[in-house]
Amino acid sequence: MKLHVTGLNHRTAPVEVRERVAFSDASLPEALRELRERTGFHEGLILSTCNRVEIAVTTDDQVDAQRSLEEFLGEARHVERKKLSGHLYGFDDRDAIRHLFRVASSLDSMVLGEPQILGQLKQAYAVAKSSGSVGGYLDTVVTRAFSVAKRVRTETMIGQNAVSVSFAAVELAREIFGN
Repeated sequence: MKLHVTGLNHRTAPVEVRERVAFSDASLPEALRELRERTGFHEGLILSTCNRVEIAVTTDDQVDAQRSLEEFLGEARHVERKKLSGHLYGFDDRDAIRHLFRVASSLDSMVLGEPQILGQLKQAYAVAKSSGSVGGYLDTVVTRAFSVAKRVRTETMIGQNAVSVSFAAVELAREIFGN
């Protein structure tokens, strides 16, 4: 079994591209069904937020997961694949696990340590689980990511000063312009 993650985020794609490929909460169950039907992946999870869209799948070793996910994302969101490819990243196996751990721990967030991403990942996991898209392997990886995120937050100071982007903007404005 092979784990693959494909996605784009605030560092790799402008907001216009992220908006085009974002999935609404209501569309996720159908998107997960289509993902499995079109690609043949065993398991799948779609994390879609304002700052990132990521798809995690498990598959057999022979499949070109990156290409398949680029095609799926382009077709599902009606965006030409060539317009996406320069913005997408992909990770396999250990690198994919490491990436999911970083995302869950908000080490890959626009605001380091922000707490929202863990809740968003938990919601994406719940939708995938209830849609029958999560099996043993992906379940183990994602629940371990939750544990890692909790440990990072409790054993480090990462969340102590973390805020949302909007809160950070207000604080910066106050610092520059005063109250």
